Amino acid sequence: MVKLLSAIFLKGKDITTEAGRRAYGTLCSILGIFLNILLFAGKLTAGLLTGSIAITADAFNNIADAGSSVITLIGFRFAGMKPDTKHPFGHGRFEYLSGLLVSIIIIIVGFELLTSSIEKILHPEAMSGSGIIAIIILAASILVKGYMFFYNRRIGKKINSSGMKATAIDSVSDCAATTVVLISAVVGTFTDLSIDGWCGAAVSLFVLFSGFKSAYETLQPLLGESPDKDFVKDIESSIMEHKMVLGIHDMIVHDYGPGRQMISVHAEVDGKENIFVIHDEIDLIEQELYKKFGCDVVIHMDPIETDNEVIRTYKSQVSALVKELYKGSTIHDFRMVPGPTHTNLIFDAVIPYEIKDTEDNIRTVICSKVSDNLDKCLAVIKIDRPFTKQ
Repeated sequence: MVKLLSAIFLKGKDITTEAGRRAYGTLCSILGIFLNILLFAGKLTAGLLTGSIAITADAFNNIADAGSSVITLIGFRFAGMKPDTKHPFGHGRFEYLSGLLVSIIIIIVGFELLTSSIEKILHPEAMSGSGIIAIIILAASILVKGYMFFYNRRIGKKINSSGMKATAIDSVSDCAATTVVLISAVVGTFTDLSIDGWCGAAVSLFVLFSGFKSAYETLQPLLGESPDKDFVKDIESSIMEHKMVLGIHDMIVHDYGPGRQMISVHAEVDGKENIFVIHDEIDLIEQELYKKFGCDVVIHMDPIETDNEVIRTYKSQVSALVKELYKGSTIHDFRMVPGPTHTNLIFDAVIPYEIKDTEDNIRTVICSKVSDNLDKCLAVIKIDRPFTKQ
């Protein structure tokens, strides 16, 4: 259905572009609203005909899903707003907020389902007639929700939408919930057993788990999670393809919403090269990365000495000492300042977050290690923590 609708309404829209991304997100949200309202009407009818609290509660679960799709749609519309004076990096994080709101709705519905189910367990009631109609409606609902899961997951991955991914997770929980309700309807229709309340309780716990899991995943980019490893490796390899760049460090990926990332990175270059030649090459790299990844990139040039054998030797020794102390650590911006009584070795040490010691203690340990192993040398250290996954 999505392919048909996109062929009709989104002719010529490239899903990889920002405009195409918003168009596909909007189309899927509107389709979700329509399907959920349709399911609500069908289940509410079945619930009223049978007197089943579980089916009625499941119907209102679909109305909540329709509301979730409305929130996702609003998120796409706001995210598409152009940058302005107050928001120079755009409004892309509205999508993360819409995904979080979807998760909150899932959690609220889960609690409501649990309350209704407990009431049903304490006061069981037999289902009335029209059970066959209810079974047919519930079975059709599972198929529809399964389809919604697949198209939300597929399009959500293509356009990297947190809101659509959360909606896909919600569709899975709805399939499980409706399946349990269907089992309850079948048992209630063909036997005298009343398992409506117990089935509802099982469903509500699953819905709650899905809601909390979705909220956790949606919160991560809002809190500033580390960027994807593969994305970082692609950026690094693209920069290092240029022979003028001898090394990179201090990469930071600023996330302002899906498709709205800004990157800053330090690139080591030969200090003997002409500054204008280096600057021209760095400009070309920034433009290349923008075309390739759609991200604004700022590269800071760090000149290093490439023909000083003494510096290379000391840097290699210090790097080995730091790695011996703290696995996975690296150093950069290494400089030497000789003096009449000792030599200062100045460098930044990047220490993984797995090392829980304080920066002062880490600095003291490294300084002591350098002094003990390198004659008449003192370490002057700045402790860094990685902004990307190692």
